[in-house]
Amino acid sequence: MKKIMATAITAGAVMLSGQAMAAVDCSGLPEWQNGDTFTGGQSVQRNGSKYTANWWTQSDPETNSGPWQEWTFNDVCSGSTSSSSSSSSSSSSSSSSSSSSSSSSSSSSSSSSGGSTCEAYQAGATYQVGDKVSNAGGTFECTVAGWCSSGGAYEPGVGWAWEYAWTSPADCGSSSSSSSSSSSSSSSSSSSSSSSSSSSSSSSSSSSSSSSGGTGGKLLAGYFTEWGIYDRNYHPKNLVTSGSAEKLTHIVFAFGNVTNGQCVLGDSYADYDRFYSAAESVDGTSDDWNSTEVRGLFGQFKKLKAMYPHLKIVWSFGGWTWSGGFGQAAANATAFADQCYGLVNDPRWAGVFDGIDIDWEYPNECGLTCDTSGFDSYRVLMQALRARFGNQLVTSAIGAGESKLLAADYGGAAQYLDFYMIMTYDFFGAWAKNGPTAPHSPLNDWAGMPIQGFSTDHGIDTLLSLGVPANKVLLGIGFYGRGWTGVTQAAPGGTATGAAAGTYEAGIEDYKVLKGSCPITGQIAGTNYAYCGNNWWSYDDPATIRAKMQYANGRGLGGAFFWETNGDTANGELISAMKSGL
Repeated sequence: MKKIMATAITAGAVMLSGQAMAAVDCSGLPEWQNGDTFTGGQSVQRNGSKYTANWWTQSDPETNSGPWQEWTFNDVCSGSTSSSSSSSSSSSSSSSSSSSSSSSSSSSSSSSSGGSTCEAYQAGATYQVGDKVSNAGGTFECTVAGWCSSGGAYEPGVGWAWEYAWTSPADCGSSSSSSSSSSSSSSSSSSSSSSSSSSSSSSSSSSSSSSSGGTGGKLLAGYFTEWGIYDRNYHPKNLVTSGSAEKLTHIVFAFGNVTNGQCVLGDSYADYDRFYSAAESVDGTSDDWNSTEVRGLFGQFKKLKAMYPHLKIVWSFGGWTWSGGFGQAAANATAFADQCYGLVNDPRWAGVFDGIDIDWEYPNECGLTCDTSGFDSYRVLMQALRARFGNQLVTSAIGAGESKLLAADYGGAAQYLDFYMIMTYDFFGAWAKNGPTAPHSPLNDWAGMPIQGFSTDHGIDTLLSLGVPANKVLLGIGFYGRGWTGVTQAAPGGTATGAAAGTYEAGIEDYKVLKGSCPITGQIAGTNYAYCGNNWWSYDDPATIRAKMQYANGRGLGGAFFWETNGDTANGELISAMKSGL
């Protein structure tokens, strides 16, 4: 499909300017070579045509220059007699002939293996283990789904690390090839008939999809934790290999501290000092001790944004442990905002962050400590941050319980924020060590629940009743479960003796572990529960997540967010479920 689209657009461009079109001078432009890396704005020539990279890429411009792809076709080079352009030009006098021309081009472009054909590889497509494709003159079978779907360094036969994701050659069946040919024929007919507007259409569509990361205008944000690089061994590259980076619109980096009325680095080693090797790095290039370029997570985020320019990254301050300083900060909000702006936009990591996130747990209420700064303090703080950060993002994670939502002026503060992330999880857990067992992320209330109103739906109702616009609200998903031990019944509402064992903390476990160690037993209130031995857990899976995304759409919410990235599987199945549901 992608290769056909590129051919049709090239043909349309030739037709628009006439059979003897005004070609461009390609002298001085390098020839594209397999394995070379290009960044946005760099131009190359390939088979007599000029292409310009839209963002970081190692892909072939000839087959990846359609709408929303890595390259833009500029023009044929002067003196060129490119066979692909001339054949397309001569055979595409009408949209129907262009369709058949593109269709035959597709079948001839597929590589053969033992007399069979594979569908052409598509950068950005999702691949599963066992999928077979053709690319760069060879045939390939996917062995690691997340890496196969991430492209770039894993593009089959092209990227430097493709052999980690694919095997070659692949024995491909011919039936998929013929179905691909017929479906792509109608698609290319449509693209060639509108080729006169392909350039402007591509530009506007690209802009639109960049802002929403392909979620139809909805936002999809996820927390990335600073400490995840240690025991969890989770790094920005995991967002690439899982195929998740291209699906997200925002990354929320957690956390910076708040102390003495200031924003403070959480872990300088993790943030900007850690050396990343080529194998660990998102772009396959190691850090350089002799370079002034920022290292650590900040350096990796910078590279990630170069590869995925639609991504926005905000630096989050506070969280459960580090929220104790917000009351003091609100007392001199202007000074706090000035100092935080300087840290977020420090020249050493200029361009990494697109704004600030405030995770105050909780204004004028109790979290790890109790805040007594008053109802207005949160609004005052947000107003000062907006005044200082200007057009940069100002976002905030907030509690979902009714008492917390009524304790501060979230309605008045909404005008200063780009969006709220309402934490519609952690309603129930093993801090009540004897139970009763109850799901920590219920979508709605249910008969017999331990505390009435502790649900996603009630939290959303309360927040919107304060005058907060629905499109400024992102619904929260937890990529983990909460559980008890010493439980004697599968149904919710049972007694317990304490928190179930977890890998890093009692009473909590990542989804990627629970899906195998304690499979789902049943559902209640729009989420799952699982009973294994004498342990009882609740957690969301792709099915309940998609249902929650439908709920978010039905309420007119701006999108969804999650806590946090390393709870997902290696192929990013929860993020995929969120994206597909929005």
